Amino acid sequence: MTHALLRRWRPLSALRAGARSFRSDAALEALSKASEDKVPNLVLYNYPSFSGAFSALFAHLFHCRLNLPCLILPFSSVEPLWVEDLYIEGLKRCYLLDFLGPKGFAMKLAQRSSCEIIGFDHRKSVLAQIPPAEDHPDNLTFHIDFEKSSSRAVYDYFSDKLTDMRFTNGLVASLLDPKDQDRVEIILKLIEDGDLRRWSLADIRAFNIGLREWRSRLNCITNPYVYEQLLELSSNDLITKGNSYISSLHTAAHKSLANIFKVRLGRGLYGVCLGVKVDQNSNLIDEIGKQLSVKSAAAGLRPIGAVVYMQRKNLKMCLRSTDNDIDTSEVAKAYGGGGSPSSSSFIIRMDEYNQWLS
Repeated sequence: MTHALLRRWRPLSALRAGARSFRSDAALEALSKASEDKVPNLVLYNYPSFSGAFSALFAHLFHCRLNLPCLILPFSSVEPLWVEDLYIEGLKRCYLLDFLGPKGFAMKLAQRSSCEIIGFDHRKSVLAQIPPAEDHPDNLTFHIDFEKSSSRAVYDYFSDKLTDMRFTNGLVASLLDPKDQDRVEIILKLIEDGDLRRWSLADIRAFNIGLREWRSRLNCITNPYVYEQLLELSSNDLITKGNSYISSLHTAAHKSLANIFKVRLGRGLYGVCLGVKVDQNSNLIDEIGKQLSVKSAAAGLRPIGAVVYMQRKNLKMCLRSTDNDIDTSEVAKAYGGGGSPSSSSFIIRMDEYNQWLS
């Protein structure tokens, strides 16, 4: 079988300063060019999601292996593409990777286009977008798996498709080169641990911290080398960088604990814990609060750390706890704030705050 040469859509306008929106001139130009050339495959991936970016990588590798023309674009909920933007002449298949689009997007696209729509997601919130069987168009397929991240599902999907295709020499192509496969699969496991909110793997916190700086590079319009960069990522390097950052936070937070004091939460209604007043530093508040929580428990007080700082003209108190049996949000909610059991915050009047210290 003869396949058309794969085109890498990288319009010069995509690289100019300011071409950073997602329904941008660069994206619309690429879609227009795809329509002129009757490109049969369109891939839209969730941005700035790592699961979305790796899914795009696997779609890219699949179409490269088979020399299939394909256009890949990021899709952001901040400024989403419109269904009308995707009316591409000759389009046969459209993939939605790690998202199904705004409410009704996939359904509308399937109804107004004869191409096959294939969507991947792992979030329970998308169930509301699944049409009932009697209204489900034949050209719309959803792959929804709550036990598997989208990137893992897309990886398995395109790997299986390649396995099913044997070439004239009888060989089967592999989605990933052997030198990359183990490294990429380890990263997929770590991403999945976070996507599914399990947080069970060792070093998952350090991994996610190390991964943060990559988020801005996941746009294939402004960064045409994103696929090569994703293939080169090493979980060990990311974890090492994350641990280094955590260590620096811990050291900096420890220095802030020189002048701790007792705090009578709710004037004592919610017990007594340790607190500290700091200059606002969002990178340290969480770590300071956690260290205070441990110190507070060791002192026989409630295992809560109270971090106080000025936010604009308001006094803000952040509560943290490392004890799973403690709910700090009960205090925060009583004073007009909110949060989770282990992390909450609220604004407190200065006169009220002084009552908590007496």
